[in-house]
Amino acid sequence: MDISRRGFLKLTGGTLAATGIGVGVGIHPVFAQPRKLRYAKEVPSICPYCAVGCGVIVHVREGRVINAEGDPDHPISNGSLCSKGSALYQIANNKRRLKKPLYRAPGASTWKQVTWDWALDRIANKVKEARDKGFTHKNAKGQVVNRVENIACLGGASLDNEEVYPLVKFARALGLVYIEHQARI
Repeated sequence: MDISRRGFLKLTGGTLAATGIGVGVGIHPVFAQPRKLRYAKEVPSICPYCAVGCGVIVHVREGRVINAEGDPDHPISNGSLCSKGSALYQIANNKRRLKKPLYRAPGASTWKQVTWDWALDRIANKVKEARDKGFTHKNAKGQVVNRVENIACLGGASLDNEEVYPLVKFARALGLVYIEHQARI
């Protein structure tokens, strides 16, 4: 029997297809499903890392996060999460997570714990001081510009539109010119 290469491939492909159809072998879609934990409450949430808004199912027991997985019913992510979203569990459960503000004075080698009121007042005073120092009322041509060129505002990849809007409004109210966003989406 003399058979060409093309004829062999046709015969092999046809045979495999016929046996697969006759036996009922086929490819069925597989969907991601979160683990069902009987001892934990499932709380649907949104991943906080970027503005995509992937769905997450957080498993909570006794007020503590014990697991976080992608939500397969979520219309945006369909159960998948990026590497940061997959590590979401570590936001709530990390021994090294800071819970109080720390301050290191200029020239000091150690950090000291301060109150939130003190830290926020210090930040506000430093921003006001820098704004007053760099405020430009008129440019070289004598035109009124009312701007600040020595402070910049940088938005993060975890900010969504609802958070960026008041941030930009605040930056514009200060008179900032350099406003940037470093989203990687």
